[in-house]
Amino acid sequence: MAHSIKEVKALLKEIHNLKALDASEWNKDERKGVQQAIASRRKQLEKESALVAHYEEMTRYEENILSDNPEAVICGIDEVGRGPLAGPVVACAVILNADHAYYGLDDSKKVSAANRQKLSEALIEKTTAYAYGIATPEEIDDLNIYQATQVAMMRAIENLNVTPTHLLIDAMELPLDIVQTSIIKGDAKSVSIAAASILAKEHRDTYMRQLAEQYPGYDFEHNVGYGTKAHLEGIKRLGIIPEHRKSFEPIKSIVLEKLDI
Repeated sequence: MAHSIKEVKALLKEIHNLKALDASEWNKDERKGVQQAIASRRKQLEKESALVAHYEEMTRYEENILSDNPEAVICGIDEVGRGPLAGPVVACAVILNADHAYYGLDDSKKVSAANRQKLSEALIEKTTAYAYGIATPEEIDDLNIYQATQVAMMRAIENLNVTPTHLLIDAMELPLDIVQTSIIKGDAKSVSIAAASILAKEHRDTYMRQLAEQYPGYDFEHNVGYGTKAHLEGIKRLGIIPEHRKSFEPIKSIVLEKLDI
């Protein structure tokens, strides 16, 4: 007795690579529903294969370091929040487990909100260590955004409960006596930096959503502090709050105007 289309779909889910799918007996089944199910499963497997290939490509920095020093403790570091008009800059330092396989991991800006949340939860549940570092709006104004970002990154490293021996950093160098590799667009090239990017993004977004409850009217729950139309309109209606960066325009000009400078 022939299998039903529903049964064939269930059996196809047990095939986990394209080679096995190509060799499957179901390719000989000429029923339209079966052929559609095979095409659908092929598309899924191709997507999964692409994710695995991309992930493996993103491990090359880590693999090169470990090939030279198998005992190296590699820490990825990234930040979010350099550009917003409000809120802190948040950095994260992450040391992945040796058996890490967070397929879909990428630059947080390229990952959907739903997948970013899932990846964040998975990373928090199973990493060797992770920690956050924050630089406040006041520190951003006092130092400048570049130096404040360095401060946030160093705080994240200090907050780790494991001491790293090699830092992989997204486009930044830190005044620390630890071997480090600065990688331009590192959050799209290194799994360790990408993991830090995901965690930092989720942490800061959560903070800004909480800030929206404290300061309604600026639409922080959606713009997370960036200078959107709704945010700028909120500033015009409600004024500037302590979480605004006074050294960033147009807030800087508003402050100077109030001081009559």
